[in-house]
Amino acid sequence: MKTQMERHENIILRQEHDKLRAENEMLKDAMKNPTCNNCGGPAVPGSVSNYELQQLRIENARLKDELGRICILANKFLGRPLTSSAGPISPQGVNSSLELGVGRNGFGGVANIPGSMMQTSLEFVEGPVMSLTMPHDRNMLIDLALTAMDELIKMAEADSPLWIKSLDGGRDVFNQEEYMRTFSPCIGMKPNGFVTEASRETGMVIINSSALIETMMDANRWAEMFPCMIARSATTDVLLSPSVTGTKNGALQVMVAEFQVLSPLVPVRQAKFLRFCKQHIEGVWAVVDVSIDTNREGLSADPFQTYRRLPSGFVVQDVPNNYSKVTWIEHAEYDESIVHHLCRPLLSSGMGFGAPKWVATLQRQCECLAVLMSSTMTVQDQSGISPIGRKSMLKLAQRMTYNFCSGVCASSVRKWDKLCVGNVGEDVRVLTRKNVNDPGEPPGVVLCAATTVWLPMTRQRLFDFMRDERMRSEWDILSNGGPLQEMVHIAKGQAPGNCASLLRAGAMNVNDSGMLILQETWNDSSGSLVVYAPVDVPSMSMVMNGGDSTCVALLPSGFAILPDGYFGHGGLINSNGTMVKTEGSSNESGGCLLTVGFQILVNSLPTAKLTVESVETVNNLISCTIQKIKAAVLET
Repeated sequence: MKTQMERHENIILRQEHDKLRAENEMLKDAMKNPTCNNCGGPAVPGSVSNYELQQLRIENARLKDELGRICILANKFLGRPLTSSAGPISPQGVNSSLELGVGRNGFGGVANIPGSMMQTSLEFVEGPVMSLTMPHDRNMLIDLALTAMDELIKMAEADSPLWIKSLDGGRDVFNQEEYMRTFSPCIGMKPNGFVTEASRETGMVIINSSALIETMMDANRWAEMFPCMIARSATTDVLLSPSVTGTKNGALQVMVAEFQVLSPLVPVRQAKFLRFCKQHIEGVWAVVDVSIDTNREGLSADPFQTYRRLPSGFVVQDVPNNYSKVTWIEHAEYDESIVHHLCRPLLSSGMGFGAPKWVATLQRQCECLAVLMSSTMTVQDQSGISPIGRKSMLKLAQRMTYNFCSGVCASSVRKWDKLCVGNVGEDVRVLTRKNVNDPGEPPGVVLCAATTVWLPMTRQRLFDFMRDERMRSEWDILSNGGPLQEMVHIAKGQAPGNCASLLRAGAMNVNDSGMLILQETWNDSSGSLVVYAPVDVPSMSMVMNGGDSTCVALLPSGFAILPDGYFGHGGLINSNGTMVKTEGSSNESGGCLLTVGFQILVNSLPTAKLTVESVETVNNLISCTIQKIKAAVLET
């Protein structure tokens, strides 16, 4: 048997030997008659100079060094060791055993290695959407994403020295000195005049990690999850896509977004950034963002130059009962000079764009989804609306809130023209636009006016007053001087103030051809919102019967109530209108920021000219409403 096996192996070896000999002869013949790949003619081989040989050796040594560093770096993030051949790399191509073709060079970039590809369950997605799809740029961005992920993980560690507990022990305060010692600037030095904004927040959210990751990696679903924080978002390029369907592990994409605070005194932040997703262990994921193409020379008009998003994102870990523990990191640098002095404490406290705002919004939105999907919702809802009618009404309320935010913050979602009128206060922003083809709002000339003021009362007290139907006549001209009645109430959370409702004045019949008021309210630790719009009875009847709500014309107005940014202290307005911090006051005796925004139709003809009287009317409406709110709340 042994002899037979050896004879069989000998036959196989002979066959392989003959095959190799034939290939050798073929290669010899090809070397005798070389041809040019470009023209097909005979090629004349030239001699390689000693200088060229030396350059090839230097390049070979540099690539070996890069490969070693890449394997170490990738092992840290991808969770498994990478193997590579240490053999020489020819100038015609890269050794086929390379598993990762990215790495740093001496200038902080990445070597442009033709043909190098990711072979670690990831694959490049071709299809140029931006100029970033060039191999050199793509590899450089992958390297930046890995570095940003490393920084995010270290900043999210519970015992990280990068954070110090505040004096009251409730907040994490950023340790700038320790950060500078630990990390090198991954997107360059901070521009002159910029300030640093850093915050960290941890909270329990009623969503599992995989669902949250799917939402964050989809630009549209991400904006829907944070409707009052993200004006618009889009994915402009996909650099890495997981080869295994059904998972986002290793996904890397380029995104653009506009971030907003519900105040006309805070400019919209525009950012272009990488978003990288990585699963570290089972049930633990991380998503990191980092700005790209910032601080470019010769582009002084670049809108992205007023804001830089340093490595920011979150780490999410599954816990029992379909909850997850989310640790959020927000780290940015921005030009503070373009922010009104009244809102600067709000931003520095983290309640504007910081981690506490993101976590509070995520918790509220996830609770809303859980309530709406609950099987007991139909029993608790006494409005008598069918599930399809409830869904249609909520969709209309969502669009109403979205349009309100676009008017207050003046994002690029809608084409607004800013007006400068002499008798309008400098803190009141007046915008106008013409609607011709949008069926979601009445045609004609639309005027929007918004401002933010500081009020000496707590957010909760002001929110309770604003959503009280019995007190509506104190400030709302749509109430016709009397209290409103709630016809429909759809809960969107456990708190009574998180809901969408339909209001009517007096005891009018639902079949009357009068006006109703659609309203949405919400409240969390980062702020409150009251948005409303008049709607006619036939349109709402159609919506509550499950009809299409996209053609219902709305012009929303409302209020956003934000923290003033002073934790544990009150605030006073001095003689020049600046809010100053006062010691010794409790948070209950402090104040809040009230944003008032009105949208009115000044003329039903889109070609009509806007008059000064119309601007004065809406300006007086804002001033009178604020004065009425102050008087009514302070008297109660």
